[in-house]
Amino acid sequence: MCELFGFSGTEEKDLTALLKEFFDHSNDHPNGWGTAELAGESPVITTEPVAAYKSRLVPEILGRGVKSRLYMAHIRRATIGNVFKENCHPFSLRDKSGRVWTLIHNGTIFNGLELLKYKRVQRGTTDSERVLLYLIDCVNALIDRSPTPPGGYERFKAVENCVASIAYRNKLNLIIYDGSQMYAHVNMKDTLYYREDESGVLIATVPLDSNLWQPLPLTTLCAFKNGKLRYRGHPHRKEYVDAIGAAMQSLDFTI
Repeated sequence: MCELFGFSGTEEKDLTALLKEFFDHSNDHPNGWGTAELAGESPVITTEPVAAYKSRLVPEILGRGVKSRLYMAHIRRATIGNVFKENCHPFSLRDKSGRVWTLIHNGTIFNGLELLKYKRVQRGTTDSERVLLYLIDCVNALIDRSPTPPGGYERFKAVENCVASIAYRNKLNLIIYDGSQMYAHVNMKDTLYYREDESGVLIATVPLDSNLWQPLPLTTLCAFKNGKLRYRGHPHRKEYVDAIGAAMQSLDFTI
């Protein structure tokens, strides 16, 4: 599938070594890469539809060093959507209140009838972009029925309900940033981890250094702000299981 990286900090952190390790995995995820610097008023997104290990830009970025308080990165192994720039993560979109949302996804939407209508309006062809379009519609519906702009908890509940509504039979590992809070969701066991230190919280598909990383709570949306856990939702229990992989592991090849 893909790999995800996110950082929400109490302070700026040097992410260079972690990102070098992350991009070193692009041999297995060769269909594009992207980053989002989130600490400003609007995300600064950089993407390329080439493998990060073939990119001339990635070594320049790492050579300059990456220090940030809020950051996302993604390396893609395509399952749905061709290999071109419009299909590279992160995806970003503004809601009715002017708030900019940024999303990266690891997984595939197999059961997504409610997302098909977004094929007419999306810029690329990925199911991941359709997830963001659906999320923005959920948030806009909240804005329409709220007398004042939704606060952090109201936005959290909107994201939680949105994600739970499309999680059944879909692999939906997500990192989302709404301009204030960073959300993380995983519904396949041992496919998204986090690590906390004095500068904030790191999130990644696989541990990126020798420090202790823990699996994120399964089927449970978490929201972080300024490097600290702010909200933890209720498990929706719509776990995704790789049926083919599970079947292969259960076979006895002993002769």
